[in-house]
Amino acid sequence: MTSEEKKAFLLLKTVIFHYHGLDEEEKRILEDTAHSMGAENELKWATQFVEEDYYNAFDRARAFLNQVMSKLDKSKRLYYLSSVWNVNNRKGYISEMEAIAMLRLAQDWQIERELLEMVRNK
Repeated sequence: MTSEEKKAFLLLKTVIFHYHGLDEEEKRILEDTAHSMGAENELKWATQFVEEDYYNAFDRARAFLNQVMSKLDKSKRLYYLSSVWNVNNRKGYISEMEAIAMLRLAQDWQIERELLEMVRNK
């Protein structure tokens, strides 16, 4: 995974987790993910990206993510988004705002049908 992909993946997780305010469990998940990927600097970048303009973070992240994800094949785009969906689900809930945000990204990345199939089959 390139540094740009690490940034994109961590930004995706960060912006979704910040949708309702980052709690301690989500912070730990982000830190564990970054550590396992050797991407502590990329997590710092993603966190600063969101904190720079919290209210517009999703739209700004969406533009960045669309640029990065357009270079990747469909299976990789689905893997990244489904990973975030699954980790949200494992913590016990996915808020409506988080679900809508991920569905909007799936639509942007032309993987909406595949994401919905994955969710239905879980």
